[in-house]
Amino acid sequence: MQEEDIAPPLNVVLLTGISGSGKSVALRLLEDSGFTCIDNLPVRFLQEFIANARESNLGRVAVAIDVRSPGELAELPDVITALRGMGTHLRVIFLDANTETLVQRYSESRRRHPLTDRLDLPGGARPSLKECIARERELLAPLREQEHVIDTSELTPGQLRAWVRDLVQADRRPLVLTFQSFAYKRGVPRDADLVFDVRCLPNPHYDSNLRPLTGRDEPVAKWLAGFEQVGQMIDDITAFIRKWLPRYIQDTRSYLTVAIGCTGGQHRSVYVVEELARRFADHQPLLVRHRNQLPDEHA
Repeated sequence: MQEEDIAPPLNVVLLTGISGSGKSVALRLLEDSGFTCIDNLPVRFLQEFIANARESNLGRVAVAIDVRSPGELAELPDVITALRGMGTHLRVIFLDANTETLVQRYSESRRRHPLTDRLDLPGGARPSLKECIARERELLAPLREQEHVIDTSELTPGQLRAWVRDLVQADRRPLVLTFQSFAYKRGVPRDADLVFDVRCLPNPHYDSNLRPLTGRDEPVAKWLAGFEQVGQMIDDITAFIRKWLPRYIQDTRSYLTVAIGCTGGQHRSVYVVEELARRFADHQPLLVRHRNQLPDEHA
């Protein structure tokens, strides 16, 4: 067989998660990026679809599966394991959001939750939106625990598109290491694996010249670097990750998200994330995310 006749390996992205968390936004991004996309595929057809895609040399395909096929969701983790066991390059992205954000999104869109007519309540009562969301979390919990999670609660559609693009373009390595900053005032992101609190560090917010800036700006970085405890904090976090990262890799994890939080997610956490990214630049793929780096109160 000539070299030019060898088809490239099939690259599969499986998109799943909580209804209202942004799957349609992510799927459109994948379609615009050249993936052949299919939405709401029943679990029982997933293996057949992937086999046909491989035979047709489609190269890159994306499939969205969610609670709209509730009777089959329990089978999905085993199907994923079987596909990977056969050598399928399969990346699973699980989108999530907190309940308050989901309720607001449903209110704005005026859409019905997919489980509204599928939950059996005593006396035939109609389930509330929060009851539907809670049941959906139960159905998807086994899948969420073993795949890469993106918490979209505070993300704009543009941020979500950028984060998904980073993931699907990352070279396949044993583990994708992600450093992200966040604001404690908005809550700890649900996609974090390791969380470090840097609110004990000196705060640039109280310097009127630094307040409008972020931790990526040189004056803020220089100001924070002048404090010995800031360097010690970064050294300690670096040492912890360097010690335990090999164990996460040995555990065959595909992703590790390290979240660094301060009050407003603008100064200290952003600076620490940027410094950690520089120290771990030799690890690839490496992703850097900032959830809240706009000027905000008590950053």
